[in-house]
Amino acid sequence: MATAAGYFDRKPSSSVRPGLSHLQPDPPSPHTPQQQRRVSSAFSSPSISYRSEEEAVIFEFGTRHVSAGFTGESYPRCKLGFGPEESRRVGDYRRWIPGYGERQRKKQRVGSWGEDHELWQMDLRGTDIGIVEDKIERAVREAFTKYLLLDSKSRRLLVILPSVMPHQLLSTVLATLFSNFQTPSITLLSPPVLSTVAAGCRSSLIVDIGWRETTLTAVYDYREVYQARPTRAMRMVTLEMARLLESYNTQKKGNKPGTAGDTSEDHRSDVLGINLDQAEQVTTRMAWCQGRQGSSDAPLDTQDVSGQLGQVSIAEDKPSDQSRNANIDDASISIPSPSSPRQCISIPFSQFAPPVETSLLATSKQRYDLDDHEQPLHILIYKTLLSLPPDGRAVCMSRIIFTGGGSNIPGLKPRLLDELSAIVKERGWDPVEGKAADERRRRLKEISSNRQLPRSTHEEVLKDPSNTIPAALAPQVSDPIEDKLRREQNKGSKDTISGIIRGVETLGAWAGGSLLTNLRIKGVVNIERDSFLQHGLAGVRRDAEASTVQQKGPGTGVGRGGTSERGGWTLGTWA
Repeated sequence: MATAAGYFDRKPSSSVRPGLSHLQPDPPSPHTPQQQRRVSSAFSSPSISYRSEEEAVIFEFGTRHVSAGFTGESYPRCKLGFGPEESRRVGDYRRWIPGYGERQRKKQRVGSWGEDHELWQMDLRGTDIGIVEDKIERAVREAFTKYLLLDSKSRRLLVILPSVMPHQLLSTVLATLFSNFQTPSITLLSPPVLSTVAAGCRSSLIVDIGWRETTLTAVYDYREVYQARPTRAMRMVTLEMARLLESYNTQKKGNKPGTAGDTSEDHRSDVLGINLDQAEQVTTRMAWCQGRQGSSDAPLDTQDVSGQLGQVSIAEDKPSDQSRNANIDDASISIPSPSSPRQCISIPFSQFAPPVETSLLATSKQRYDLDDHEQPLHILIYKTLLSLPPDGRAVCMSRIIFTGGGSNIPGLKPRLLDELSAIVKERGWDPVEGKAADERRRRLKEISSNRQLPRSTHEEVLKDPSNTIPAALAPQVSDPIEDKLRREQNKGSKDTISGIIRGVETLGAWAGGSLLTNLRIKGVVNIERDSFLQHGLAGVRRDAEASTVQQKGPGTGVGRGGTSERGGWTLGTWA
């Protein structure tokens, strides 16, 4: 007789209860198996549970645009602007009225030209913080409801902001996201570090050609070690393009024509009749940069730069036929007239290059007429590398990364690298410049050439055992133990490229933030909602221990932890 224990052992449990599949007829083959839906909680829907609840959302704020998307993706889901068309009220349909595009527009002053398309400015003396807060709220709400299609209350946000910005703007961004969208936590990340990560490097020189200013940041081992911020950027390029269009539009009406780079009072007036949208369209489609004059006669070191750039796909193919280049430069391009879109104006293709060279390279002015923040970009790149230590300079000069909207101008990257190579060949890494410095270099070259020992004499001195060999000419005695240790240390590692001028491509700051977040790497600046709403920026810890536990330095923007062991939070590079 079976015992009770044996009976329960043979009895199937409720979790493996036999079904009634044997009573159902076999489905025809092939067939799709039925999906077994599992409800994770009482409040979640099985149809929309394909995304993890822990997935974060990335926002990148710029002067004119904001990008939003999910982590693990290579590009953002949306990119929203802050222009007048995006800021209209509900029910404002003026843009669809017949003849709205041909209306007579008011002329704008050069100082305030394009300000209605910007979110903020680093100079807050004329900025309304309330309008900035409303623009941020409207753009973020549109991104969540129209493109991301999710609730913001349970989502952790990663915000990409410039590391050098006023605390009032930083506080406005954080307060808007915490108060209006109930975000539990926000992590701040730095664009130069993320651009370095997206390029697959640890150290680099980031040249971010933005709208209001160009940011040059030297990143060494994921830490920002130097930064310069000149005012030569895309706003200046677009402004010069608007002046070019206005001069040719005036010529079509029968007045005296002007050219790009003209310094006359008629051309350099304080008002412009071309709006930002028209000038930006022409700049995006037609702007280009000429190559450096005499680059074909450059030495071997400069010519090697073009070969190295070909490996990273930022070099420019140069046609061999010079007559073909002349025909292309003389070709006329028909562009709709700014005053009447139904009419066209003809502009030679070669005239679209001077606005870029005048704005970014300062070819129309002498260097002694420019201030420190108005220097050409290639000069500032050289000065940035010159200010670094020798080891950091050798690594960063081989990883120059161009990013931002201005980096898409054809021919600009090779031109900047050629100009930098010419400066290095002419001056070396000597911080002193001027006529006296040039004369000193010439004398040193003459002295070194006179003292240089012929190669045959040098070999005879080394081979003759009776002669006493100076210590400077004696060969290095190799140590077998050190050689073995060096071979073991370098086993399996690639040689680091350094000491040459080279450009590297990057996927951008947004892609770098998506990559870091997908790898579960936390940021140094991790701000909780309750802490910020209670104390604001006044609750920031400013002591030396306000960093990550496993972080080498406070300037990286990424790390393995958000706060230190003592608690609290820090602004890191934003402090």
